Amino acid sequence: MPDVQELKPAGAGREASQTDRAIMGLRDAVLRGRFKAGERIAEVEVAEHLGVSRTPIRAAMQRLAEEGLLEPVQPTGYMVRAFSQTDIADAIEVRGTIEALAARLAAERGVSRLLLQQMRDCVAKMDAVFDDALSDEEQLRQYAQYNERFHALIMEASGSDMVQRALGRVVSLPFASPNAFVSAQAILPGSLAILRVAQMQHHDIVDAIEARSSARVEALVKEHSRIAHKNLELALRNADALDQVVGAPLIKRA
Repeated sequence: MPDVQELKPAGAGREASQTDRAIMGLRDAVLRGRFKAGERIAEVEVAEHLGVSRTPIRAAMQRLAEEGLLEPVQPTGYMVRAFSQTDIADAIEVRGTIEALAARLAAERGVSRLLLQQMRDCVAKMDAVFDDALSDEEQLRQYAQYNERFHALIMEASGSDMVQRALGRVVSLPFASPNAFVSAQAILPGSLAILRVAQMQHHDIVDAIEARSSARVEALVKEHSRIAHKNLELALRNADALDQVVGAPLIKRA
């Protein structure tokens, strides 16, 4: 049998690279407001902006439509989606429901000692960041990294590819990820107290998974996800903080 690489047409790798570049570039342009919410965008314009050909741009637009950042418009083309507060709240709620299911499955099925230790190590690192007062952007960045890792470990602990794929579709929206509003918390009054509550919940979640308390951990994770609702409400009342949120230009403002 010939090597798999031999079956690839010439330039296939380059085409994939161009498509990946187009997806990342278009996503970044949309989230930063280069293309405005409600604006119809054309392949030619995007291709010129990103410096790639139209074929990868077409694939990138399809991908962003699947992610929910673009909407198809008739007869052909796409429009940048605008998000209401209700849209964002719903996305957060869906994410919390899926993560709660993952945590319940982890508790029901059991988790290895290694994975539990990784969770505890991650929580300990977040504790250490809090011990340093969590007062600047670098500390928030570190906290966000550990927080993202913690939530990824919950998904891994579920042992369910189906649940992980379902979550992947939801968190592709910028406002649904666990770290969606962390970047704004440095300048949000009252947000540090909320973050401390979230950190205490991290400890409780690990304890409940280890104790195989499936109903308790499911309730804990649902409540934990609602921290993002509080941060959303705070950010919407503070224009400077909202501008720190990735994708802020897409949010409908009163």
